[in-house]
Amino acid sequence: MSNKATPCLSLAVARLIQAGPDNFAIWVLQSPLPGGYVHYDCIWTETLTRQWLTWQEMFSLQYEPHIPVFHTAELPNQSSIVFSNTEEGGYGGQQMQQLGISLWQWLFDGPIRQSLAQSRGVAFGKNQSLRVRLDIRDPNLIPLPWEIMQPEIGTQAISLSPQILFSRTTTNVEPLAPQLNQESLNILLVLGEELNTPTLSAGTGLTPSYLSTQPEITLNSSSPRLELEEEANALIKVIAQSSQVNGLNSGVTSVTVKVETLIQPTPAQLTEALDNGNYNVFFYAGHGMPGLDGGLLFLRANAVMNGTELAQALVRNRITLALFNACWGAQPAQQGQRAIERSSLAEVLIHHGVPAVLGMRDAIADQEALSFIQAFTKALTQRMSIDQAVRVARQQLLTVYKFNQPAWTLPILYMHPEFDGKLLIKIDEGITELPVTQIDLTQETFPIAYLRLLNRKERVNQIYGGLMRVGRHQENDLVIKERWVSQRHAEIICRELNSGSGHQYTYYLRDFSRFGTFIYDLNSWQRVHHQEIPLSSGVQLKFGSLNGQIFEFIIESFSYSEPPKVDE
Repeated sequence: MSNKATPCLSLAVARLIQAGPDNFAIWVLQSPLPGGYVHYDCIWTETLTRQWLTWQEMFSLQYEPHIPVFHTAELPNQSSIVFSNTEEGGYGGQQMQQLGISLWQWLFDGPIRQSLAQSRGVAFGKNQSLRVRLDIRDPNLIPLPWEIMQPEIGTQAISLSPQILFSRTTTNVEPLAPQLNQESLNILLVLGEELNTPTLSAGTGLTPSYLSTQPEITLNSSSPRLELEEEANALIKVIAQSSQVNGLNSGVTSVTVKVETLIQPTPAQLTEALDNGNYNVFFYAGHGMPGLDGGLLFLRANAVMNGTELAQALVRNRITLALFNACWGAQPAQQGQRAIERSSLAEVLIHHGVPAVLGMRDAIADQEALSFIQAFTKALTQRMSIDQAVRVARQQLLTVYKFNQPAWTLPILYMHPEFDGKLLIKIDEGITELPVTQIDLTQETFPIAYLRLLNRKERVNQIYGGLMRVGRHQENDLVIKERWVSQRHAEIICRELNSGSGHQYTYYLRDFSRFGTFIYDLNSWQRVHHQEIPLSSGVQLKFGSLNGQIFEFIIESFSYSEPPKVDE
């Protein structure tokens, strides 16, 4: 992580079951400043439920309306709603805007609002966007379109704002494996079983999301292979056109895009292709069904693969981005009007360690899907981060299909909490920044540092070679056997900044743990979580919990030929 890492504000939402059915807690998981870690309790109102039901009546294809919280009061009769024209400013646009404002006011209230304002100030001071991630731990709130949140009338939705990079996340995850640094888009395009509906348009076979009637859906088990090959060629053409456009732009270094296609493979063929390829993007277009273990992908007649099986293959082959052109990838399964916990494909893939998953909240029409894919691919070939590319492609849908149509709200991006969003290496990465390296032990002098227990100062752990790995696993340089310490908890690393006045060295703490690291600053303990901060000599640290042991960080400058005496 460089000093120019994007500031991140990560929020969690969970139901307070013992307090009542409509009581929720909202708190900050990650903040760009120590004082941003706040907590807020709130009530889900009947007004929010009514607005959400109105949205579903207009835009959703679900058989039954989804109700996030059951209230004692009688809810409105859905059939009594009268539709007016859906042009911008019409009834549809007004309902979308009002729901977006209500969701914003509910989520960003009290101290959460202040933490957001402070975080945006930090990002603005660094001339960067603020990365906002939302971890929704109550499955009944996942189906809501959080991407449409906006602070007030006339402002942009959170997922469209150029000052914010919005995505969803889940912190119940496996650690993120080291990612392969690639300079090209290597895509495995898989076309599976399609839907057979009376309202199909040409291509992907998906029903437009704004239709007010629910078609009867059956599997098209006899779909001709020729039609799927034509569809694959159409998608490849769209992707290729995106990269060619970039190559013509002055100042933009072209990116190689490679696409290999599998049409209705068996699970074994799909797994073999992943194992033998060198892909960083997995793209699935076809039918699926929500359910336990991430639901099912219908690859071909009598051949399915569940989300957990797919996740294992993707993680094993270090796929960075999984993209699903289907209507079920980002939605949990439902029993009646209630959602099933951790049943959406996106959550399951992120849980197993896939860095980024892009799915659809509802069915998407062919032309909308192609427009999104083209704009998204073009942004990726410009080496944008994945969340930035999604924002750009979403804006394309907004421009083409207007604000009050739900097309731009359909893509849902999930990102692993440890993932920085990078898919491709930037050619100039590291050139425009100050060169940062670990210390060179061949230099005549360099800063020697160590950690020691505050209550047992004879227990000294020296930092050799400018790097100390801290955690519960035996492979770490400093092993701390405390239950709240992660297996791979943090690193203390010395970096060298080359300047005109000579070599300058600074030690940094890099936290990538589950519960964070605490540092004593300004007469209080401040939590550092998934951040990198500089360390000064004499600072005190606790790893994982305020109940943990207190370590003191010490820096001393010595000649390399005369190292300090360290007590064993």
